[in-house]
Amino acid sequence: MAASLYQIAIDAHDLKGLAAFWCRVLDWKVLYEAEDEIVIGAGPDAWPGIVFLPVPEGKTVKNRVHLDLAPDTDRTAEVERLIALGARPADVGQGPDVPWTVLQDPEGNELCVLGPKRSLTE
Repeated sequence: MAASLYQIAIDAHDLKGLAAFWCRVLDWKVLYEAEDEIVIGAGPDAWPGIVFLPVPEGKTVKNRVHLDLAPDTDRTAEVERLIALGARPADVGQGPDVPWTVLQDPEGNELCVLGPKRSLTE
């Protein structure tokens, strides 16, 4: 039997702020909140979710894992929306002709905005 992806853990300084940012990005909601963790998701039975966990140290290097987002419409409009929500452009060495845009969330975690997708093999 294989395991199921349950949730993605993200270290944070401002749990509430980062959870609120990602809720707006994904149109998700807070499902559980305690002093030491906040869980967000599309719904309590819709896996995976994202859990935000407190850490004392700041982010110092490029993430080894990041989230790729596929907007419903065009990439440029989605990038503009995310920047208005608090994301900022990031340079991780990507060239000017790549078909994605690299951003950082408010705590510096990288994410990529792709074009619209219909499948994992597209």
